[in-house]
Amino acid sequence: MFCSRKRFESYCPRGKRVPLRAASHGAGLLYPEHIPTSLLQKALLAAGSAGMALYNPYRHDMVAVLGETTGRRTLKVLRDQMRRDPEGSQILQERPRISLSTLDLGKLQSLPEGSLGREYLRFLDVNRVSPDTRAPTRFVDDEELAYVIQRYREVHDMLHTLLGMPTNILGEIVVKWFEAVQTGLPMCILGALFGPIRLSAQSLRVLVSELIPWAVQNGRRAPCVLNLYYERRWEQPLRALREELGITDPPCTSTAWPRP
Repeated sequence: MFCSRKRFESYCPRGKRVPLRAASHGAGLLYPEHIPTSLLQKALLAAGSAGMALYNPYRHDMVAVLGETTGRRTLKVLRDQMRRDPEGSQILQERPRISLSTLDLGKLQSLPEGSLGREYLRFLDVNRVSPDTRAPTRFVDDEELAYVIQRYREVHDMLHTLLGMPTNILGEIVVKWFEAVQTGLPMCILGALFGPIRLSAQSLRVLVSELIPWAVQNGRRAPCVLNLYYERRWEQPLRALREELGITDPPCTSTAWPRP
């Protein structure tokens, strides 16, 4: 289940995004886009969004709804992991956001070749994607957990950069396997399991024999990637960050992959 990608240059800042914080946003609202729902409503939303997402993996809005309505228990586990980690707890306290209005693109462009910031910017440019395509959280009835899932969405492209994966369907599936092992979120597990359905036989063979074992191994070995304050690591060499996390090079480069 994968998010559709809009052209990077078609997006412009629409005002600075504010952190998700507990505040008064109207009767029963915990954060600006919050939509309170009952357990029954969540179950109906989960069933409907799962069906639509399986039918069309590029319905990013349905993937987002599925993640919010099925992942509360897992989000608590991820939140607790962040609270126990010095860098993760600072993220929870400061609530940084990744969007075109918060990124200093000029600064990222001026960073040395091979740095995290420069490589992340290169990823956005080469794949023609924008950090502003991430849907706001709406159905999580806890403002801190709402931020956790929002942070997960906004660092998704950072994981592509860390893993060296493109945004085609094969690359997205590999990232989903890594995320499924790392987070345990139901939507990641479903995406990892059902994403390969539309692959060609050759692509499926490469995925099963080489890429999935690599993604699972790296997902298990790496510490929780939500505990990385990426915005304060822009200058760190990407190679050094991969070594810190125990992330190895992919078994084959994307240029040698078969057509999905």
